Amino acid sequence: MNAAQRLFLENGVGSTSIEQITGGADVAKGTFYLHFASKDDVLLALRDRFVRELLESIKTAIARRPEEDWRGKLAAWAKAGITYFLDAAALHNLVFHHYQHPSPKEHSDNIVVVHLSELLQAGAAAGAWPVDDYRFTATFLFHGLHGVVHEALAKESRVARSPLVAKLQQVCFRAIGLTSGPNI
Repeated sequence: MNAAQRLFLENGVGSTSIEQITGGADVAKGTFYLHFASKDDVLLALRDRFVRELLESIKTAIARRPEEDWRGKLAAWAKAGITYFLDAAALHNLVFHHYQHPSPKEHSDNIVVVHLSELLQAGAAAGAWPVDDYRFTATFLFHGLHGVVHEALAKESRVARSPLVAKLQQVCFRAIGLTSGPNI
């Protein structure tokens, strides 16, 4: 997968052959077909890895916050999400915009949304915020994060991260019923 990712990013998916992937990975062509039926299967695996690594980045950032710092956890979620998306923008474009999976179910099973929904539910249970529809709010915030990063990248070749993070954090706070305040 690492060889395929490197080659796809360098040459594009259409210009990369399975032979180039197996050569770059130093494996036999038959080994490729033990794990993948096509380049599209590799793209789906790369997409899955992207989302899992995004989630791990977010979990790590949230874990650095004190147990009862719910505001800090949500701010960390926003900052980690923007940071990961900006750092991996080329890979994101490759795995999400080159190949479109035909099923809308894929979006409903987003593990980042599920994790954020659980965070919102735990914060509400702790009395940190008045969210009542965790899944809806998590979906809204995740897709807002994604859209904000996408728009920033479309407008600028180099995105000023701090203002983008601060704006998203404030929107997140307001969306869950918190007043504006210091960012993390």
